[in-house]
Amino acid sequence: MKAYHDLVRNVLENGVRKENRTGTDTISNFAEFYKVDLSEGFPLLTTKKVYFRSVILELLWYLRGEDHIRWLRDEKDCHIWDAWADEDGHVGPIYPVLWRRFPYLEQEEKNGKQEWVHKEFDQVQRAIKILKENPNSRRIVVSTWHPGLLGQMALPPCHIMYIFNVANGKLNCHLTQRSGDIALGIPFNLACYSALTMAIAQEVGLEPGTFAHTIVDAHIYVNHVDGLKEQLTRTPRELPTLHIANKPVDELDFEDFTLENYNPDPVIRFEVAV
Repeated sequence: MKAYHDLVRNVLENGVRKENRTGTDTISNFAEFYKVDLSEGFPLLTTKKVYFRSVILELLWYLRGEDHIRWLRDEKDCHIWDAWADEDGHVGPIYPVLWRRFPYLEQEEKNGKQEWVHKEFDQVQRAIKILKENPNSRRIVVSTWHPGLLGQMALPPCHIMYIFNVANGKLNCHLTQRSGDIALGIPFNLACYSALTMAIAQEVGLEPGTFAHTIVDAHIYVNHVDGLKEQLTRTPRELPTLHIANKPVDELDFEDFTLENYNPDPVIRFEVAV
């Protein structure tokens, strides 16, 4: 995928070396942006193998609204979040909770007095409702940044907001990411949010449009440089096709996602910086 290769090259050529909390330096560039047309195929990288099963299971986990990884780890044998979970599998109020059970306060009258009551808000279903009723809205936003809860999170959200936009009968999605690991994280984010966009487009009667992605701190860990340079020597192949069962997103399971014609180059191993 040319857009991804261009991102890698730009950061390698123009980024600056920076220290960070992990102890492994990065080559970092500010405010990178790219976009892909989902009508050209499902954007799963072909110049290295990306584990499709893990991508979709992570998306389904986000949609479950849980504050732990037990479904992901124990039921599905997927361990991509193990490094950030405690021994009981808890990760705190991160993506699943904030997507589906965003906590807020609302005033209600009790015994003749106005009192603040703790409530939860389903941002995903709100987005779907607006897309069905008012698709030209510019307020179809899902936010995963809650400053008051950062101390309870295993990892503060990296992808902090996505916005849906409809034009010419197509559903577009823009993801804003505060911090992006280009070798490991960005290929997952690209595929995950593209699949989400395709699933929601189908539910609301639209065609998939464009996935756009802004990464504020776009970085490459120094121990990933050689692997990415190897990847840049490979020629992108034709993108695969993704078919999703015609179901509401809340009814989808892994078996409802079918990937066809995915013929990637071999996997490139990158160490995770925790």
